[in-house]
Amino acid sequence: MKINADFTRKAVVHAAALDWTPSPTPGVDRRMLERIGGEVARATSIVRYAPHSRFPRHTHGGGEEFLVLEGVFQDEHGDYPGGFYIRNPPTTAHTPGSEKGCTIFVKLWQFDPADRTELRIDTSGLTFEPDPQRAGAEVARLFQDEHETVTLERWAPGAEIALRSPAGLELLVLDGSFTEGTEHFEYQSWLRLPSGSETRARAGEKGCRVWMKRGHLARPPTAPAS
Repeated sequence: MKINADFTRKAVVHAAALDWTPSPTPGVDRRMLERIGGEVARATSIVRYAPHSRFPRHTHGGGEEFLVLEGVFQDEHGDYPGGFYIRNPPTTAHTPGSEKGCTIFVKLWQFDPADRTELRIDTSGLTFEPDPQRAGAEVARLFQDEHETVTLERWAPGAEIALRSPAGLELLVLDGSFTEGTEHFEYQSWLRLPSGSETRARAGEKGCRVWMKRGHLARPPTAPAS
């Protein structure tokens, strides 16, 4: 399966408008944003766990990164309510599920193979700092290494924000809205810009908050062996 698999092109998905696609695990549904592969795939998705649903225990051969959007995600390591950012690098394992139900934004098989950094961050406690190069933007850093930078950003109402992606950029709208060209982005809207591109976003009247990753598209994307 290939969805938005050409990383040299801009990609836009308004995920909140998509139907949910059932996964092989009962009670777990997906909205697919990008994908290369079958059930084991390089993938970026919105995933919804129904109450009392659970995946079988598994090991992350290519790593897993996710942000809890709604509800409470659970595994052997703890309970993670909305706002938690998790990185499970290659070789880690868990049994994910949710007793009350939850929705997460998740990226699979997109880690550097040597990365072993585990993170559990409650983003509600983060400090946002003004971006000195972009008026109206505040940034809180979640993760950074030589390959990528992951942040949360808050954009002031009506602010015009430059989105420069010398090595690739993607973002997900968490609340509020923005426009880019003639397109309107709101909750669960996803934008991916290829390396070397640039555009401008204008935050809506209530501002906008986004999850953002930069730099990760400088290297050719890879997928697990089928």
